[in-house]
Amino acid sequence: MRIGIMADTHDNLPMIDKAINRLNEEKVDLVLHAGDYISGFVVPRFKTLNAKLIGVIGNNDGNRELLKKKFSENKNMELHTSIANVTCDGLKIVMIHGDEEELLDTLIKTQAFDVVIYGHSHQNEVREDGKTLVINPGEVCGYLSGKATIALLDTVKREANMIEL
Repeated sequence: MRIGIMADTHDNLPMIDKAINRLNEEKVDLVLHAGDYISGFVVPRFKTLNAKLIGVIGNNDGNRELLKKKFSENKNMELHTSIANVTCDGLKIVMIHGDEEELLDTLIKTQAFDVVIYGHSHQNEVREDGKTLVINPGEVCGYLSGKATIALLDTVKREANMIEL
């Protein structure tokens, strides 16, 4: 299974569209979004994804009730308040936004998950910590790092790679 991973879209509609187009080109089976959409008006953009979208809320997301409402209007989307547990191809995946560093560190150190996904820092990374693969897809918006990135996770190979948009 191929999973697309994104975070920190921050209302950047052209880059959101670019990320969605690339994920569709890559024929991902699932997309995970680690938060910071910002406004509810961006959610309809994700309707063009050819895969289910699971997301969590980030620290900069404004009207959380509107985000939840917009997500609930789409049967192929689900939004979790702060943490999402996903099992794919036997891999236990947990996703948070990442602004709670102690929680992030604890999730990684417990070694209870095969994959920990987070955003928030706008810095992409793929690393292993014991048996846990840790992935931050960077930022789709490109505002802080100057690079717009997403990640692809191959659940069979248990490998992730970054894609610059």
